[in-house]
Amino acid sequence: MGEPEPNPDPGPDLTPADFTAGCPAESGSEGDSSAPRLAAKLQHLKRALITGITGQDGSYLAEFLLAKDYEVHGIIRRASTFNTGRLDHIYKDPHVHDARLRLHYGDIADSSCLVKLLYQIQPDEVYHLGAQSHVRVSFDIPEYTGDVTGLATVRILEAMRETKLNARFYQASSSEMYGKVQEVPQTEKTPFYPRSPYGAAKVYAYWITVNYRESYGMHASNGILFNHESPRRGETFVTRKITRAVARIKAGLQHKLFLGNLDAKRDWGYAKEYVEAMWLMLQQDNPDDYVVATGETHSVREFLEAAFGHVGLDYRDHVEVDERYFRPAEVDLLIGDASKARTRLGWKPRTTFAELARLMVDADIEAVAAKPGDRGDQP
Repeated sequence: MGEPEPNPDPGPDLTPADFTAGCPAESGSEGDSSAPRLAAKLQHLKRALITGITGQDGSYLAEFLLAKDYEVHGIIRRASTFNTGRLDHIYKDPHVHDARLRLHYGDIADSSCLVKLLYQIQPDEVYHLGAQSHVRVSFDIPEYTGDVTGLATVRILEAMRETKLNARFYQASSSEMYGKVQEVPQTEKTPFYPRSPYGAAKVYAYWITVNYRESYGMHASNGILFNHESPRRGETFVTRKITRAVARIKAGLQHKLFLGNLDAKRDWGYAKEYVEAMWLMLQQDNPDDYVVATGETHSVREFLEAAFGHVGLDYRDHVEVDERYFRPAEVDLLIGDASKARTRLGWKPRTTFAELARLMVDADIEAVAAKPGDRGDQP
């Protein structure tokens, strides 16, 4: 239940020439031509670099920073299909004089590429959100998960150190690090006990961030975010899987929804609000680590009740349990205590659990209605 995979839908206005080349293999891109002119015009703005910008959190953070007059840069992987759907509404052609969102080809698995991008962009703030973030999938690809979810963090930190970049760093840590919880609720001082390759990789990333902060005096902070959802959540994550199914069942396009453990409990918040906490951490004089959570826990079953109930349906008529979706090692309960974030950052959640379920269902109902040709019946 970590960060979502990028949206594979192509953006209507984006072409390969819109992306600035970050690595040697991509040099010569048309996107390079306007970079010096744009940099000159926008040099007075604070500049942020986001990994994972095409995901749920990355797109909300980009929106948030643009609203605060930042120049925002994002790293995207080169692919034959576009994965920028979540950014279409804020993207401008790089040739437009006031374009403040720039996308660069790159990969967090490539150290030399990261060094070149940092030299080129010279950001004031670096937000590292990119990862292989599906917990269940991490059991199937543990080595890859360890590489891009764990080692990518030290690649970026070392690249920042090598380039002598005086930037502030945010590491997207996860409540999955607590795993088999050692106390309830979980705070910044609760010992970690990860129960998945994803959680273990995040623990490494957390401690290497602390290590670089203490060893080299870097302004590097960990945000231990508990589950945070939205209409932009990836469709394979349980909350979005549920709300999408509700919309399709209500429209007569689907009859059944198959899920795993319905009794797992999570602290669910609204992702759009959580990105503000990320930013607030980097505005502090001193770096630190913060839990970001609602302080409430709800089961998957409760989310089903809220989502199906919103459209007058009983989830028991449509949901079946499939053991293939169970994790080899389950995390039964997560609930965070965000008192430190509330006291020091002035941050607190505003959207309730019930409101979150409703807004996600409503968004998926609207999405289904916008695609009247999608009449294929699915289980």
